[in-house]
Amino acid sequence: MLQKTFLLPLLALLLFSSYTWHNVSPDENTPQKEVKINWLSIEEAAEKIKKQPRKVVIDVYTDWCGWCKKMDKSTFTDPAVVAYINKNYYAVKLDAEGKKPITLNGHTYTFKEQYRAHELAIALLQGQMSYPTTVYLDEKFNMLTPVPGYLDASTFHKILTYFGDNHHKSKTWEEYSRK
Repeated sequence: MLQKTFLLPLLALLLFSSYTWHNVSPDENTPQKEVKINWLSIEEAAEKIKKQPRKVVIDVYTDWCGWCKKMDKSTFTDPAVVAYINKNYYAVKLDAEGKKPITLNGHTYTFKEQYRAHELAIALLQGQMSYPTTVYLDEKFNMLTPVPGYLDASTFHKILTYFGDNHHKSKTWEEYSRK
């Protein structure tokens, strides 16, 4: 009898606390707002830059590139990277093997079958076809630099701020990256 008297309140307490804990847990059923990079076409970025100048970051990728997909899933979803790009850059995704003609500044770039690459990708990568490559342009659409290879979020963010905050005008990359 003593055992029943002790177990019933304990069981009731356990049931109540698990019910309360389940109902008080923060927003587990509320969908979290996923913040994403505002990707544009290169033509859209060229138009926007005329009205509101910003630097441009271009992700040059291919559909078959595993490291490109890894950057999409990790680097380009990092909250600090997303926030910094959306505030300071126009972000462009460019399929290096895309077939659609692209017209910029009166010049039409097309897919070049003999190179199996888009002419704009060839120009941006300066003929060094490597995927992924991130290309940085200034506010006047002039080349700053292409950066080939996979970049984790931390390294990518450091490069973004190097150009985005204009450190490239006063420091070498080596000086800046030591800090």
